[in-house]
Amino acid sequence: MANHKSAEKRIRQTERRTAVNRARVSRLRTFIKKVEAAIASGNKEAAQAAFAAAQPELHRGVGKGVVHKNTAARKLSRLSGRIKAL
Repeated sequence: MANHKSAEKRIRQTERRTAVNRARVSRLRTFIKKVEAAIASGNKEAAQAAFAAAQPELHRGVGKGVVHKNTAARKLSRLSGRIKAL
């Protein structure tokens, strides 16, 4: 348990920040799942549209610090390759 005012404040800040970051990561996963579902259905146009929507979201996640830039690049690269293979 926190013994100082500053430690109590830090706990409050961390709780708020954790909730925001959790929402951001969840949002990223949702966009990725939409692309994967379109790929699984075999619809290349839908997959490309979903990918176009997911790409800026992943980059936004990098900017906000919830995903490492190499992780985002790897995910985008793999999704793009799977779409091209359709």
